[in-house]
Amino acid sequence: MNQEVFAALAEALDQGETVALVTIVSARGSTPQRVGAKMLVYADGRTVGTIGGGCYENDAFGKAREALKTRRSQLVRYELNDDFAEESGLICGGQMEVHIDPIEPSPRLYVIGAGHVGYHLARMAHEVGFAVHVVDDREKFASRERFPDAAEVIVEDIPAWLARTAIPETAYVVIVTRGHRHDLDALRSLAPRELRYVGLIGSRAKIARVYDALVAEGTPAGELQRVHAPIGLDIGAVSPAEIAVSILAQLIAVRYGRIDEPAVAALSLRWSNLKAT
Repeated sequence: MNQEVFAALAEALDQGETVALVTIVSARGSTPQRVGAKMLVYADGRTVGTIGGGCYENDAFGKAREALKTRRSQLVRYELNDDFAEESGLICGGQMEVHIDPIEPSPRLYVIGAGHVGYHLARMAHEVGFAVHVVDDREKFASRERFPDAAEVIVEDIPAWLARTAIPETAYVVIVTRGHRHDLDALRSLAPRELRYVGLIGSRAKIARVYDALVAEGTPAGELQRVHAPIGLDIGAVSPAEIAVSILAQLIAVRYGRIDEPAVAALSLRWSNLKAT
């Protein structure tokens, strides 16, 4: 049975799916499954394998789906007493511990803009396990020579590429283009999408202007509240490499659940008033 679970896990990761692996790690007394029994839980409710059935498996299933949302592991203890056994239809009276571990494929990072910051970010992000996709309309910058480790290097008009490309909800997207207009075009396409992370580089004044322009076009203010801007953690970064470090630190923090909501301190008074209406 576990062989089937491992095969399904490998296939899910190959397809870019996040799944939760449920494993019995401790069992004492009479339990329906032995230590090591596993069940794989998908976000859509599918399962592969079993940890014994009954109410406790259903409870573990629910906790596994929650772990897919929070991206946090947990250890759950079950006392399989007489009442529990009667309710579940199982004849058992032991104790069991189940470990629930959400497992993600290598997260995709889309670097929109292949300039100096994008260059350093792509290189460092690859080193910590991101599958990096670089997008720019300048062949001189978006090349295999500059990004040898990238999963994909796209040389194309950025708005056109974004318009026809489906980006997974689990993806991270960093907007670090060479100018205000290109940032505006990219965010116009990305703001409505449900993504793990969207970040926009720039000063507070520039970001406020971009936001104001998009709201004037009809972009709902709530969509822009999901954007991390100014991008990166405030570490006093100045050089392109330092800025890339600050961005990568924020990506890692989001990946491991250390940051849930974007900071909104960058917004101008005008934008703050727009948010309140």
